[in-house]
Amino acid sequence: MGFVYNGNYLAFFEVGRTELMRSFGLVYSKLEESGYQLPLVESYVRYFNAATYDDILEIEAILKLNSINAKLRFDYNVFRAYDLIASGHTTHLFMKVDTKKAVRVPEVFMSDINKLKQKFLNNEI
Repeated sequence: MGFVYNGNYLAFFEVGRTELMRSFGLVYSKLEESGYQLPLVESYVRYFNAATYDDILEIEAILKLNSINAKLRFDYNVFRAYDLIASGHTTHLFMKVDTKKAVRVPEVFMSDINKLKQKFLNNEI
């Protein structure tokens, strides 16, 4: 079979990011219900090897907790078995849905982030 189209890696990143947030109780729909969105403002992908259509891939997503201000940065690694085939990052900013303007991290999200930070500090995760 052929190689996976390079643009699909950003879709892989999205799945990893969504599942990471969900695993920590940071549900994107809760953010939207509060009137906010997280549009993508920057993306980067570095390819080390090609995935093929039958490959089973593992997506590792990491939220950079120390970089949270008006933006969020997620780092990613894509593995086939134990082989790193791609890595990258995306940066997102918070935007009010009604005004379409960038805003600081909303309280609804920051309270969840602070709980998450505390768990890491207490070695609970």
